[in-house]
Amino acid sequence: MAINILIDSSSEFTEEELQEANIECIPITIIFGNQEYFDGVTLSKDMFYHRLLVNHEFPQTSQPSPEKFLKFFQKVKKQGDSVIAILLSGALSGTVQCAHIAKKMSEYNNIYIIDSLSATGGIKILVKEAVRLRDQGYSTDEIVEALLKLRHKIRIFAAVDTLEYLHKGGRLSRTQAIVGTIANIKPIITVTPEGKVAVCSKSIGKNKAISFLIKKIKNHPIDLSYDVYLAYSYNIENCHLLSEKMAKHNIQISIPQNNIINIGPTIGAHVGSGAFGIIYIEKE
Repeated sequence: MAINILIDSSSEFTEEELQEANIECIPITIIFGNQEYFDGVTLSKDMFYHRLLVNHEFPQTSQPSPEKFLKFFQKVKKQGDSVIAILLSGALSGTVQCAHIAKKMSEYNNIYIIDSLSATGGIKILVKEAVRLRDQGYSTDEIVEALLKLRHKIRIFAAVDTLEYLHKGGRLSRTQAIVGTIANIKPIITVTPEGKVAVCSKSIGKNKAISFLIKKIKNHPIDLSYDVYLAYSYNIENCHLLSEKMAKHNIQISIPQNNIINIGPTIGAHVGSGAFGIIYIEKE
């Protein structure tokens, strides 16, 4: 029985990475006005940020329909294989719920749906671990058990220019978002153990924000057994500044270029441009 790994587009895998690791991806829908696009399929990152910054349009996201999951599940059922679906946090999207609906419709038990409780690089860490275990011959049950434990160790800390997008998208209340209206304030957000976005601090200016991120990393040390990701939306310079500051504070990590993620439309719709941060597994 082959083990199929299924993800959604919020995990930021490139087409080349998907093919190399034999992973299937279902795109999340991005909506600008009355136009719908599929993340990474009919809407590239460059197109997305152009509309966001040049046209000043506010995007929305919509989870894939159950039918898109069902089509894949039926194919796997016909082959007698299994599926591990590792998806965007259920607290941030209805994608997990749609996958569960499709599983019920498929009437097939060998489908395992994992709420990553995370996004972007956090999902990517889980997926890469799933691929590693699959390729080493672990069973579906063993892989699922490992991922359910690992997801609670993911740490995401990011500075954003504004909380407006998170508020408009319904991920933060107006009270939570109001700090983002103050000039030069850089809110620091995290993803909670429940998979929700929360504001954990606010800093005046980029340098203070970077210093706070360094402090969080020191308080939650990195497990270098797993990949570490730097993420940014539109402006990679912020990641370079963070990396330089980490080195000055003796946080010695070699982060390859393909582990520096330009946040795509699914998450970019909620954080806007100018966000940057770090994603990793915390050392026990």
